[in-house]
Amino acid sequence: MKLSESYFYTLREDVKDEDSVSGNLLVRGGFVKKSSSGVYMFLPLGLRVKQKVEAIVRNAMNEIGSQEVSMPTLIPEDVYIASGRRDIIGTSMFTLKDRYQKPFVLGPTHEELFAQAAKMMVRSYKDMPVSLYQIQTKFRDEARPRFGLIRVREFVMKDAYTFDVDLSSSDKAYDKMFNAYKKVFDTVGLNYRIVRADTGIMGGLLSEEFQAITNIGEDTLVLGEDTGYASNLEIAENCARIVSDEPLLKREKVHTPDAKTIEEVSAFLNQDVSRFVKTLIYSVDDKLVAVCVLGDRDVNETKLRKLYEAVNVELADFNQVQAVTGARVGFAGPIGLEGIDIVLDKHIEGLRNYICGANESDYHYINANHTEFTPTHIADVSNVKEGDPNPDGTGVLSFSKGIEVGNTFKLGVKYSKAMGLDYLDQNQTLQDVYMGSYGIGIGRTIAAVVEQNNDDKGIVWPDVIAPFKVALVLINAKNEDHVRIANELYDTLCAQGIEVLLDDRQQRPGVKFNDMDLIGVPYRITLGRGLDSGEVEFKSRKEQEPTIVKLEDIVSKIKSL
Repeated sequence: MKLSESYFYTLREDVKDEDSVSGNLLVRGGFVKKSSSGVYMFLPLGLRVKQKVEAIVRNAMNEIGSQEVSMPTLIPEDVYIASGRRDIIGTSMFTLKDRYQKPFVLGPTHEELFAQAAKMMVRSYKDMPVSLYQIQTKFRDEARPRFGLIRVREFVMKDAYTFDVDLSSSDKAYDKMFNAYKKVFDTVGLNYRIVRADTGIMGGLLSEEFQAITNIGEDTLVLGEDTGYASNLEIAENCARIVSDEPLLKREKVHTPDAKTIEEVSAFLNQDVSRFVKTLIYSVDDKLVAVCVLGDRDVNETKLRKLYEAVNVELADFNQVQAVTGARVGFAGPIGLEGIDIVLDKHIEGLRNYICGANESDYHYINANHTEFTPTHIADVSNVKEGDPNPDGTGVLSFSKGIEVGNTFKLGVKYSKAMGLDYLDQNQTLQDVYMGSYGIGIGRTIAAVVEQNNDDKGIVWPDVIAPFKVALVLINAKNEDHVRIANELYDTLCAQGIEVLLDDRQQRPGVKFNDMDLIGVPYRITLGRGLDSGEVEFKSRKEQEPTIVKLEDIVSKIKSL
């Protein structure tokens, strides 16, 4: 690509409405441009990177025998009603109606359609295994699009689906896909961890996430370095337990005017937060539930949802809290609550003589104990903290941040049952098909690579997905001999199959160098005054200083790299 003849621009200043390093650099480098909140256009450089990532993914899928298809993005809403996911996905789904007022959605995910496709072929156990994939645009109405390509409303995903006769066969298909994913992320050069995760709206038997390690990751990864334990925070088991042998003391009610938060009550009573139990009122599928955790712990809403096999879990509103406790928000406690479930976190099952709300505005109890109420459930419903014991039994837990770039699900028979996907086994008995679902976010992968590979000058692309491998920087575009040599070198490299960019613009050398650093081309060849003596400057993007190379040797040097 010759820049004097091409669509190419860069921005000198940081972009005000980009809140991530990757979003800022990709926009400044002219890779992408935001067209609306959470929606980006891919420009020539960005499209080249995107196509390279897609090619790596496509190659990995083809190697394991998965066949590519293309599903529609415009889908009848009835499809998701039939699978039971319309209400689960809810407002995240873009909806519209055709001229006949028939409801459609823009596909957020395609399990249902792949199940329909499988039904067309699968009749007998002899028709499986089957593995299909696509690289397709998805749409989700994110409430808060952010972090550039990481949290968007329109995005490209590679999603794949496997269909098998039983759990054992499905596990083998899962393992093949799992290893293919590792190959993809190893190839693009990501620093990632694989963690257990909540199955979420997908449901099924197992979910594992491929998480790129970054400072801005939306997910908190819980790691036990001594054993290799890795989990998403939302499902990490809290094995910490408080055990007390204090004698039970008599409960007292104390006046705590306007002290509603744990911090305020702690300061007012001059007690450490480890002596407090906070009670939060939740609406769990419209059922009010009181959840009791230690004062410095957070309720894990994913665990609470699983405990009740619920769809929606959210904090109750002020009116609901006041109706059930008789007090303002901030003074709820488990003692004396009636007509409501009480969930006691396992972490505090052995705690004694603690402080809690008295269900009366401006009052708390001291020396409260579990003997004074009956929990409906005693369950793990709190988040782990760094330093908690590792569930694997060795060492303690540490946290890291991650961007989810891929996920794998063992769906079991959830969708096949909903969609009527069955087959005749060897005994001519109808059986449900076992399914697996697998996704890779193309844009997220690009963003994660940039988050992990940048410096104060711009992007440092891994060679394999860089938009171009080599940049030829012509210093004097008015010198006919230099222009001729630059074009000859450009043609020679192109003929060798090397992706090369020629910066032949009428710009100052500093502008050209800054632009090549910003867009992250791995290798730069500078054609300047040294050409008169048959020499060029060669510089790797990862190195600080250039080296002098004979013009006659530069092609072989590039080929060796």
